[in-house]
Amino acid sequence: MQIPVKSLILVLSIAAGLAADKDQPFKAGPVAGYANKQTNENVTIAAKPYDTEELAKAAFGKVNPNREGVLPVLVVIRNDTGKAISLEGLRAEYITPNRTKIEATPVEDLTYLQGPNRPDYRTSPIPGQGPRVKRRKNPLAGSQMSVRALAVQMLPSGEEASGFVYFQTGHRRGSILYLTGLRDATSGRELFYFEIPLDD
Repeated sequence: MQIPVKSLILVLSIAAGLAADKDQPFKAGPVAGYANKQTNENVTIAAKPYDTEELAKAAFGKVNPNREGVLPVLVVIRNDTGKAISLEGLRAEYITPNRTKIEATPVEDLTYLQGPNRPDYRTSPIPGQGPRVKRRKNPLAGSQMSVRALAVQMLPSGEEASGFVYFQTGHRRGSILYLTGLRDATSGRELFYFEIPLDD
């Protein structure tokens, strides 16, 4: 049976398109393009919670961290100070509307988070061999979470850096991202803190 040339071309085009989409790396936009941002001392930081299925898929592919109780927040930083700033001591907190503070979870700890357990029912006639708890594999292990994390240590003047910080919570409207620990790389002086609202 011979496949018509037009059908073959269509199939190959779709396959090429899907391959291109798969290889397309996630890239944050420029800081100016985000609704939620703040500028202090010529440093601008934007933040966006990735709390929907669509956003999570764009950044992490098949793994949706929100389903595992982890909220990814994209952080984009622009440095217009005229000198380098150090992000080595950057600290991030998610502050809820009732002022509960949730510290960011280090990306290396996400691998060890345990998802919900479910009973593993076995039909065994032997006493004591009833239901037992079965641990499911952590989908965050080996995912894109570490690749996408905010990991830059030094940001030269005139440049931008971006990446995700992770919180063990669901997103609540009215929350803010609180950032401290940015420093002038030369003098070591800490910059003013940032409080960025997380509502679009």
